[in-house]
Amino acid sequence: MRGDVVTAEKLVHAPAEAVFALLSDASQHPNIDGSGAVKAVKPGAPQRLVLGSCFGMSMKVGVGYSMVSTVIEYEENRRIAWQTRPPGFAGRISGGRIWRYELEPGDGGTLVRESWDVSQDHQRPFLKLGGLPAKTRANMTRTLERIEAITAGMTS
Repeated sequence: MRGDVVTAEKLVHAPAEAVFALLSDASQHPNIDGSGAVKAVKPGAPQRLVLGSCFGMSMKVGVGYSMVSTVIEYEENRRIAWQTRPPGFAGRISGGRIWRYELEPGDGGTLVRESWDVSQDHQRPFLKLGGLPAKTRANMTRTLERIEAITAGMTS
């Protein structure tokens, strides 16, 4: 892994508004997650994510755990990003990776770019080792395929 960001992109045959509506609905994240780790949104998540929104997720990679995310970038129908940490004290000393989606409307649909940004993550050196970056890119590719399957043919 060079740098601190891994990206994947796909032309999704749907308008940016439809893709953004899906991404800004935390309850849909388990449906689009290509890793299989995101299991359910925690109670109390807003109906629609906006800048500053906080939402929790039940996760499972071997063992169950929780993460709390805060929307840190938001441009309607163009960009949304959230920073993810464990809840409570653990979140002050660990976590911090950023999941970012950038949308570029064009002929035939929307170019969707997903990024995994570890530049602010407390475990950054460890996350960049071994096969995790390549596995993350493969999972993001599956996420983009799921976004395509859910939004294909939708109109704005």
